[in-house]
This record gives sequence, C-alpha cells and structure tokens, in this order.
Amino acid sequence: MAVKDRDRFSTATRLRLLGEQTAARVYRSQTKRQARRSRLTGRAALLALVLCSMIVALAYPMRQYVSQRAQISDLQRQQEQARERVEQLRDLKARWQDDTYAEQQIRRRLHYVMPGETGYVVVDPGAARQSRADLRAAHRPWYANVWDGVDKSDASDQ
Repeated sequence: MAVKDRDRFSTATRLRLLGEQTAARVYRSQTKRQARRSRLTGRAALLALVLCSMIVALAYPMRQYVSQRAQISDLQRQQEQARERVEQLRDLKARWQDDTYAEQQIRRRLHYVMPGETGYVVVDPGAARQSRADLRAAHRPWYANVWDGVDKSDASDQ
C-alpha cells in the first residue's frame, strides 16, 4: 500500500505541478496580452489625439472656406441682378431716344397738349370726399404744390 499511496501522491503531485505550470503559462499569456493591449490602447489614444487635433486645426479654415463660397455665390447673384437692371435701363434709354415715345410720356405725365387740342382732366368721383386743401392742390399747377411741400418741410425743421 505504501507504493499505491506513493503513486497517488506522485500522480497528485504531478497533476498539481502540471496545473501550476499551466496556470503560470495562462497568467504569462494574459499579462502579455494585457501588455499588448495597453500598448495598443496608448497608440490608439495617441492616434485619436492626433486626429482630434487635426480636426480642430482644420475646422476654422473649412468654416472660412464654406462662408467664402456662400459669399461668392451671393455676389454672383447680385452681379446677375445688376446685369439685368443695366439691360432694363438700356432698353429704357433706347425707348426715350424715340421721339414718339418721349412725346407720349410728356403728354401723359405732364398733361401737355399740342396747339389746337383741348385738354381734359377727369376728376375721380372719390375726390369729392377729399378735404378742401387736397382739392385746391389738385387744381393748382404741380410746381406750386412742390414749393408748398418745400415750405412745409422748412417750417417743420425750425
């Protein structure tokens, strides 16, 4: 029996030693893995820090670029509107160069009549409701009304 106890002891001892060796190997591999992880985590943190600093460094120039592009498009739109306005004014100038158009506008705006013609002024039916000053102003020449306006504004400044 002593042999059997010794064998059991020796097998148990061997198993225990084998378990300790295996545990040591597992522990060593875990510490290596953790060491690799910690190095990788440090590298990842450094990479993240570099990327964040690049994003921060590029954010202001990108914002400036976007705002300048918006400003350029606004200016192009204003330039197009100005071109259209210039074209309209050229058309108007060309129309005023025509004597018949100029005569037509003078008759309509200034109520001129040609010699031998009779001029009529049509009074609006709602004009009867206007005050006496408005009626008086309607029957006076336009330049008298302009001077009255100048006098009134001059009097209000004092």
